[in-house]
Amino acid sequence: MQRARRWAEQRVPERARHQVRVGIETSDQAITIVERRAPWRDDLGPEWTRHPIARLRYISKRGEWTLYRPDRNLKFHHYGLAAPSADIAELLDEVERDPTSIFWG
Repeated sequence: MQRARRWAEQRVPERARHQVRVGIETSDQAITIVERRAPWRDDLGPEWTRHPIARLRYISKRGEWTLYRPDRNLKFHHYGLAAPSADIAELLDEVERDPTSIFWG
């Protein structure tokens, strides 16, 4: 999880972090990569908005991470263009590359 946390922190340059941040949220066996944006409209309130970018699930029986992508309703679906991997860095690289523009748009 530290690898994913470091990856997320490096995603946005320091000079832009007052407007946008990338972070991770963790649960028992999953990491969700989220983009957070500073409040930009008074009617939306003072809280930062949160948008999920990707989810990595760990399957302990196989010792592998699997990559998922959100749909427009924010439900996650298997991302079939990257095979499960024991090395989380491989899947983070796929999110970074985003060859189909499904993660970052």
